[in-house]
Amino acid sequence: MAEWDLRKLRILRTLRERGTVTATAEALHMTPSAVSQQLTNLASQLGVPLLEAHGRRVRLTDAARLVLRHTEPVFEQLERAEAELTAYTQGEAGEVRVAAFSTAVPALVVPAVLALRARHPAVTVRVREAEAAEAYELLAAGEADLALSLAARAPGTADGRFTRVPLLADPLDVALPPGHPLASAPALRLTDLAAEPWIFGGSGPWSDITRRACESAGFSPHQGHSASGWTAILAMVAAGMGVALVPRTAAARRDGVVLRELGPERPVRHVVAAVRRGAEAGAAVDKVLRALRDAATGLGSAA
Repeated sequence: MAEWDLRKLRILRTLRERGTVTATAEALHMTPSAVSQQLTNLASQLGVPLLEAHGRRVRLTDAARLVLRHTEPVFEQLERAEAELTAYTQGEAGEVRVAAFSTAVPALVVPAVLALRARHPAVTVRVREAEAAEAYELLAAGEADLALSLAARAPGTADGRFTRVPLLADPLDVALPPGHPLASAPALRLTDLAAEPWIFGGSGPWSDITRRACESAGFSPHQGHSASGWTAILAMVAAGMGVALVPRTAAARRDGVVLRELGPERPVRHVVAAVRRGAEAGAAVDKVLRALRDAATGLGSAA
């Protein structure tokens, strides 16, 4: 029977996710030579080649993909066992490391932390602001226990490493300068603003969300200015330089800007939480997820 070494299997799994031996070594705090040696030993133990040359790099063989497909349930069960063991040994106590994108921190994470202080003071939350790609890298590497991101930027439901938990359908309002002809209109639709210059980032999630919302309404937005921070975006709106979509949770209200709702067909962005599959059984993680759901419900647009 083949010898299954979980430590080496984790290295192989990380190589699949990171793509190169160097990136794998950085993620696991190892040297590239140590990574290569461990994978060579694993191939010898299993009796199959795991890597093949691909130009100046290496890639996983079909045998390696087969091995990982069968070990994913093992990793999930180990996460579950660790979570249950932690719950057994710590009871109500525990630390949960949360990686979350910027607007989710004040809107969801901080209210959840405040609620946990009152209900479960022995549960500690450690927060790290991170955009989606970094948040899921931290989660996969075991450096975060829970990640918050926009659904469009989260790994798909077919990714067996994570369990996704829908949290919030965050409405998008439109920001207008006070003197805009539509600032006081009785009703406002996105198509009413089709001819306006729009302000959004040149790339990234907010660019995608703005373009997708406008295109769903039937037009392609003309990008008058490019900015990614809410302070810059709203300053330009206040100056009459264009209009912008603003997520309700951004809480970016300021003098000189009128925020208008867009009616029942308004666009939304979906916020999800994710944990390593099996880890949701942990008592502390479960309490944090419940607190996040309660915070989302308090915003009135829970998923």
